[in-house]
Amino acid sequence: MIENLDPNKSWALLQGNSAAVMVDVRTAIEHSFVGHPPEAIHVAWKEFPGMAANDSFVAQVESLVKDKSVPVLLLCRSGVRSVAAAKALEEVGFTQLINIVEGFEGALDADKHRGNIDGWRFHGLPWVQS
Repeated sequence: MIENLDPNKSWALLQGNSAAVMVDVRTAIEHSFVGHPPEAIHVAWKEFPGMAANDSFVAQVESLVKDKSVPVLLLCRSGVRSVAAAKALEEVGFTQLINIVEGFEGALDADKHRGNIDGWRFHGLPWVQS
């Protein structure tokens, strides 16, 4: 089963469980230039150009997270791609999957800008840029 947690609860889980792993499933450009939580492992679910699926996603995560029973938190821009990524990991036996709802940038506001309503950065949680 895939659990949904908001960014604050996700951060608390990461702080309280040293075995937990965060996987940032956004594109390399998003991860580097928009920013990412420190310690987040980057494995793109889809990639530019054209947002092509990363056919190696599951294998890449399996190579980085050896224990399929540890909590794996998945982060994308707004909490949509991360659900699809979590489902793929669930199919290969990962048992503690957490989708970070709101994502890193959050939902669009009335002016079609992200980061003003919700999301990891909106809540003031730690993040860095490359």
